[in-house]
Amino acid sequence: MPLSPGNLRTIPVELSANPYPIVIGSGALAGLGDAVKERGVKPGTKVLVVTNPVVNQHYGAPALGSLQAAGMDAQLLEIDAGEDQKTPATVALIHDAAFRQKLERGSLIVALGGGVVGDMAGFAAASWLRGIAVVQVPTTLLAMVDAAIGGKTGVNHPGGKNLIGAFHQPQLVLIDPACLATLPAREFRAGMAEVIKYGVIGDGELFAQLEQAGEQLASMEALPPALLQTILERSAAAKARVVAADEREGGLRAILNYGHTLGHVVEALCGYGTYLHGEAVAIGMVAAGELSCELGLWSREDQDRQRRVIAAAGLPLAWPDLQPEAVLGCLQGDKKVRDGRVRFVLPTALGRVEIRDDVAGEQVRRALERCR
Repeated sequence: MPLSPGNLRTIPVELSANPYPIVIGSGALAGLGDAVKERGVKPGTKVLVVTNPVVNQHYGAPALGSLQAAGMDAQLLEIDAGEDQKTPATVALIHDAAFRQKLERGSLIVALGGGVVGDMAGFAAASWLRGIAVVQVPTTLLAMVDAAIGGKTGVNHPGGKNLIGAFHQPQLVLIDPACLATLPAREFRAGMAEVIKYGVIGDGELFAQLEQAGEQLASMEALPPALLQTILERSAAAKARVVAADEREGGLRAILNYGHTLGHVVEALCGYGTYLHGEAVAIGMVAAGELSCELGLWSREDQDRQRRVIAAAGLPLAWPDLQPEAVLGCLQGDKKVRDGRVRFVLPTALGRVEIRDDVAGEQVRRALERCR
């Protein structure tokens, strides 16, 4: 059933080549087929929907049915999609399915799931026949506000997170907040870390709203629907602005890595899956804030405000017990290192950050010690 425009909010990602919309609205999943047709995908097109078993149980049939009702030749593939499955071997399973279905250059892959599904399906689309179209249909909060937007795709390497990948922008991002009703509470809280990130890096007004919401942030049931809509729209708009200004992370887009450089260290050294991605980002934001205090870039008061919001969202704060030498070594393997220098995104005020590559190892050690 087509959705009326009044049910939806459309946020453009205004790239110079291949711009695309982010469509947000409760019930949007039912209109997936029509939304794809509006993007120029013709009836009869071969479509491979990639999802995981849990998401398939709830949303696989509606997604597939909507595409088939719009005349698409749609099939569905289930993959295991924990962070530990985010490997080239899993992407190869998507390639195998693409081969069986005989996907052509005009075909489409639909990523239906969280950030792991989106990253792997996006990378499979980027690499099948040197690049076919992908549509992102995120079903987790983290994917809705961050991972599904911007075209970064990839998989992990034992030496670090997302070291293997490609920039491959989607044709469409379709966000249905009703999909969050089945999201486990821990996954919802993990997604809130990315929302807090947007408040710190560039949206002080959003941060103030999150502060005011307090412990409501930790629960889908407690969060007012109007605030959830605001969170989705402001986060998507913030990401869209940054991506439009810097599609391939040449400069400004690096601010989106706030909390991620140190968060990726937590994920890699603790073992993928020990912490959810958003949990590691939360720890990374606390650590980055502490490093800013160490360098005199921002106030202890702002750091305490950041810590309180992260804690209110039910996210971890403490740096794990990791060997400093291993931490510094892992940082050197980060894909954002330039000329051997680690680039840190560090806050200077709530709503403002800067990128620094002049941080000494000893300063990192002292900051992390205070986070333990």
